[in-house]
Amino acid sequence: MSHTQDLSRLIQNRSDEFISISDDIWGFAESRFQEFRSFERQAAYMEQQGFRVKRGIAGEDTAFTAEYGSGKPVIALLGEYDALSGLSQKADEPCRCPLQEGGDGHGCGHNLLGTASLAAAVALKEYMAEKNLPGTIRYYGCPAEENAGGKAFLVRDGAFADCDIAITWHPGWMNQVTPSGSLANFRVFYTFHGKSAHAAGAPHLGRSALDGVEIMDVGVNYMREHMIDEARIHYAIINTGGTAPNVVQSEAQVLYAIRAPKVTQVKELFERVNDCARGAALITGTTVDIRQVAAYSDYHANDVISEKLGEHMKELLPIGYTDEELEYAKKFQEVITDLDKANLKDTAKKLCGKDSGKVLEKPLFDFLVEKNLGGGKGSTDVGDVSWVVPTGQFNAVTWCAGTPGHAWQVVAQGKGPVAHKGMLFAAKVMAATAYDFLTDPDLVEQAKKAWLEDLDGETYPNALPADAKPEIW
Repeated sequence: MSHTQDLSRLIQNRSDEFISISDDIWGFAESRFQEFRSFERQAAYMEQQGFRVKRGIAGEDTAFTAEYGSGKPVIALLGEYDALSGLSQKADEPCRCPLQEGGDGHGCGHNLLGTASLAAAVALKEYMAEKNLPGTIRYYGCPAEENAGGKAFLVRDGAFADCDIAITWHPGWMNQVTPSGSLANFRVFYTFHGKSAHAAGAPHLGRSALDGVEIMDVGVNYMREHMIDEARIHYAIINTGGTAPNVVQSEAQVLYAIRAPKVTQVKELFERVNDCARGAALITGTTVDIRQVAAYSDYHANDVISEKLGEHMKELLPIGYTDEELEYAKKFQEVITDLDKANLKDTAKKLCGKDSGKVLEKPLFDFLVEKNLGGGKGSTDVGDVSWVVPTGQFNAVTWCAGTPGHAWQVVAQGKGPVAHKGMLFAAKVMAATAYDFLTDPDLVEQAKKAWLEDLDGETYPNALPADAKPEIW
């Protein structure tokens, strides 16, 4: 029996435990840096399994490591457990049904993500003890991937300094090794300060902070024509200055996300957005405070790790779905938007050409996508890890094909049978891949060589401001 089969058996034997952890975290649904119950659920479990647990690392109260073994190599398995704001949703319901109006929900599947990585670590520990294997397995419980880039603080604090290999995954609707190419990303608050006045009686005495925000937004929107096509800029007005139209707003705030393929490109856009803010302040007679709170670096996929991930994905696929599970997925595919259905159809054509119709006959993609569709247009703090450690990542099917990310449909499917099967599949792939590097020093060296060649002399950009710290905002 191969080590892949052995590790898969160990994971399957404990599947009820891992499903329970994932479902509990789905229910906690805690957003960035507030994942106290999710964090403790995992940390306490890992202590029970005999791991050396260190809580509260890099100034993040809800971050921890769980380690087993000693010496080299040190294999890192990355997990996450933060939810998204405003996505509360009842499980298994194919309609918008919040559990709590305005509450949070796992719209990116991080309840599954962290639990699968944890499961891989647990299986490896058991296997290492059984085979008396040297080396170190370290699970990283990483908070605040969404919006705050929690791993960037961990990297800055040296939490990965002694790691040799890092492995992770992400839920989705395709089984695919993740290529390089996520977008670097800065998160920035712009707070305008003006002067309050009676809007009818003495408007000339007021200076509107909200006008400053609106004029800044107009300036940035005109800027879009003159930036690279791959860049993305989004904003949300966090504070409008009140609800009374007859009062000139003395304070207003907008939060920006500024993205581009490389950190250097984001820095250039950041300065231009700052100029728009300063210009808006001059126009309106207000002042503006600029505060960068997060930074994500672009992701570098390691070819050697990626190859091993792909081998084990092929070995373990297809997952295999029952008729009931296919019906479950189908009912959610029927309620995605027409735009999402069109995107699914286009994606299937890119993958399979004339055979796309056959692929779309089933609501789940139970095969390995080997065609490179390019890096994602989102951002991930796994990118920061990939600059300091050779890193591999893959996607596994946990919801029906076409499901949009960061949507209520993801939350609704997050405790379903398809999600659970995908989570366990991901754990098996990670465990088997980690074992390869744990037991083969030459393979580790190959990965490091490929990593250095990929970086081509560049070093970690560390785009976080020196005074930035993990915080709830």
